Amino acid sequence: MSLELINVGYIIAAVLFIFGLKLLGSPATAVRGNTLSAAGMLIAIVVTLFSKDILPVQWILAAVIVGGIIGALTAQRVAMTSMPEMVALFNGSGGIASLLVGWAALYSMEVSMFTAFTIVLSILIGGVTFSGSLIAWGKLSEVMNSRAIVFGAQRIVNALILLGLIVCGVLFCMNPSADSPYLYAIIVLSLVFGVMAVIPIGGADMPVVISLLNSYSGLAACAAGFAINNNILIVAGSLVGAAGIILTNIMCKAMNRSLANVLFSGFGAVKTATKVEGEVKPIVAEDAFLILEAASSVTFVPGYGMAVAQAQHVVRELGDLLEANGAEVTYAIHPVAGRMPGHMNVLLAEANVPYDQLVEMDDINPRMSNVDVAVVIGANDVVNPAARNDENSPIYGMPIINVDEARTVFVLKRSMSSGFSGVDNPLFFGENTRMLFGDAKESIASVVAEFKG
Repeated sequence: MSLELINVGYIIAAVLFIFGLKLLGSPATAVRGNTLSAAGMLIAIVVTLFSKDILPVQWILAAVIVGGIIGALTAQRVAMTSMPEMVALFNGSGGIASLLVGWAALYSMEVSMFTAFTIVLSILIGGVTFSGSLIAWGKLSEVMNSRAIVFGAQRIVNALILLGLIVCGVLFCMNPSADSPYLYAIIVLSLVFGVMAVIPIGGADMPVVISLLNSYSGLAACAAGFAINNNILIVAGSLVGAAGIILTNIMCKAMNRSLANVLFSGFGAVKTATKVEGEVKPIVAEDAFLILEAASSVTFVPGYGMAVAQAQHVVRELGDLLEANGAEVTYAIHPVAGRMPGHMNVLLAEANVPYDQLVEMDDINPRMSNVDVAVVIGANDVVNPAARNDENSPIYGMPIINVDEARTVFVLKRSMSSGFSGVDNPLFFGENTRMLFGDAKESIASVVAEFKG
């Protein structure tokens, strides 16, 4: 394949990446954006394999077919509740791929000082992304404790690992070779550092961690692109890295915290929230129906519990019935609701909820005092008034959706258990709060049956 044709293919792929990323910014165009980005990646991979004579055509086609089948089957089989874990594994896959690409570069070319430096970066960032993503997956899937894991001298241990990485990196760059002991030390230390970087981060901060690890995977790919002198890998990695950093910054602002606070707050003293006491006021579906029937405005506040119950479709059905009954229906979206960026948007889009009914936190809060009924579906931390009122709470200072200001609040939960951050919620004991216990899907279905009956 000629150099001109290769460059044309790379330009087309880069353009598709950019336009695809742009379209991913809106739920209405996200599917088209994902398709364009996937097409760009297919072009980039095929052009690269042809240009380097790495594989014959039949092997390229076979790999495309096998990979496509595996991807399609996986996407169909993974439940929406497991999507955050899947994203974490995707990030980890990108990290380990970059690590292996950087490592392989040592065997295929004469390595200069600059190339050795990019190889170190590719292995370091890729290793941190891979092992860190596995820990994130473990916390999200609750294979391991989702709370922050801290121990004495944790800062010292991390500092020593980082120092070891710097020393080994410098020594490797001075004499780069595939059998250098410093190379293997960098690989091992980067994997350990990824574990150490994520274990002190609590479950409530996992959406930020997922976004940050996504950025890391892009930066690792960018470094790998420099290592093997591949322009499209540099472009793709830069786009992913920049997008991830921007999203991480947006989410940190939504939590009113700095990135440093998210990453290192686990090292500090653990705050103990004020003990919440009071009497809950449970209701049944028939009572909820009577209140909703008389409401002129209803705001749904979805959380991870909605994903667990797979209640998004019946929620939309209830929303349609409320609209037909004359009520104004909105869906309040907190930036870090769920366990990955945009989790609630994805769920509601799957249920074909109109995009103009999705309202961001900053837009819904000024209107909340005029809402007749706020229906909280499996959300906890993002509606917890302790974030406003309790300075001892671990989530103090995090902006929340002020559902407690609504005239009536329905909270749909299976039990009185705390959220993913492990913090009790005084909202449950509020004078205007009614608890509708049980599976969210079944509870809402019962309310829907009352409307239809």
